Amino acid sequence: MRGRETLVICESCGRKVPRNKGVSFDKSISFNTELKTGNDVRFFGKRKIYYCISCAKHRKIFEKKKRLAIKQESRQNNIENI
Repeated sequence: MRGRETLVICESCGRKVPRNKGVSFDKSISFNTELKTGNDVRFFGKRKIYYCISCAKHRKIFEKKKRLAIKQESRQNNIENI
């Protein structure tokens, strides 16, 4: 539908926000059974979670994304200069 974005639920407070207004964040998940035998099961994955604007500001996710963007930009500049 035009003009209607799907709603996502904020991971922190449970508020429903449109997907384009929600702040997405990739959370890494690791699970292992820590068995000493050969049947040890390990799982590493990523899960995309959404926060509303107020929770993202409170958890300082904007600052994390800003730092990551600055790191990537500096890496690209170093590659171009070589």
